[in-house]
Amino acid sequence: MYRRVYPGDIVYNTMRMWQGASARSDYFGIVSPAYTVCQPVDPSASQYLAYALKLPEHVALFRRRSQGITSDVWNLRFDELQKIRIPIVNDISSQRRIADILSTIDQAVEHTEVLIAKMQKIKAGLMHDLFTRGVLPSGRLRPRREEAPHLYKESSLGWIPKEWDTGGLADKRVPGVQHLKTGPFGSSLKLEHWVDEGRPVITIGAVGDGYFIESELLRVSEETAELLHDYQLQVGDVVFSRVADVGRSAAVGSAQEGWIMSSNLMRISLDRKQVVSNFLQAELGYDARIRLQTRAKVNAGGRNVANSEILNTLEFLWAPIAEQERIVECVTKVEASRQLNIVLVDKLKMMKLGLMHDLLTRRVRVPVPETATGATEA
Repeated sequence: MYRRVYPGDIVYNTMRMWQGASARSDYFGIVSPAYTVCQPVDPSASQYLAYALKLPEHVALFRRRSQGITSDVWNLRFDELQKIRIPIVNDISSQRRIADILSTIDQAVEHTEVLIAKMQKIKAGLMHDLFTRGVLPSGRLRPRREEAPHLYKESSLGWIPKEWDTGGLADKRVPGVQHLKTGPFGSSLKLEHWVDEGRPVITIGAVGDGYFIESELLRVSEETAELLHDYQLQVGDVVFSRVADVGRSAAVGSAQEGWIMSSNLMRISLDRKQVVSNFLQAELGYDARIRLQTRAKVNAGGRNVANSEILNTLEFLWAPIAEQERIVECVTKVEASRQLNIVLVDKLKMMKLGLMHDLLTRRVRVPVPETATGATEA
């Protein structure tokens, strides 16, 4: 049964509890049966109670009372929810002060995430220009084809700068070197191989859009790493997701040299004298002509899976090596600013988590300004 929600109500997801609770003073509407609606006796405590319900220690209490449906979906019955007791700060002034502190961080996170989204749109527009117009030695984009048609030529991928060419990955390989390689079979990397400290293994979840997510890395011992020598990465390689979100990729730098790719990934190794790895990665991720080919090829057989045969049929744009470097420099400047804000969001979220633990468990008492009634610290 759908439930009506009024300003100040707390809405709690009892099937996906990590999504937490929310309390808004400006919302009217209804919610699905997957949510429980709580109405605090004092509406001014709504925001504080919403944060208290999000505290990981409290979410763990709810999960222990739940019935698992899948690994990430639970079912907390209302009668079980009523039995749960969580410690809270009783003083209303302290509750408001705690909510104000945590809300300030939430606002900073929201503002920064909006900025990141804007930067992503700017980057997408820039990438379109970079891969259709290129960058002149002066550091400026070429004039558009409509303005300077003599600077362009027709190709199988449409109009391109006249100094550019098209071709496949094999055209840029090092003779005698395998330019495409799939990660090891699952039997080569089992649960028993994972260790807390050791050589990093890049899983599909550790490959972001042009970068690696270190928190998603797994690790194997040095002995296991040596057995997987053929799957170790070198500077200049590009790691490519061959399943699920096919095409997501990242270029390997000096920090990732020697890391190992998992079975759901592929390694692209081309001649560094002809191809800048970050240029290839950006082309895979942002050039609409390449992405369109990739989607068409991987879905041809009804399965969203790429292999060496498919990648070898793709046609790429190849700018002169010096221009590739100029394009990468432009991309790097835009991406560096975006990454700084992504790091900032992560730091703010960690700060909030720490403050939630300290303030909501009363490990740290929050100072409350004195009022006419003589309220003091909680």
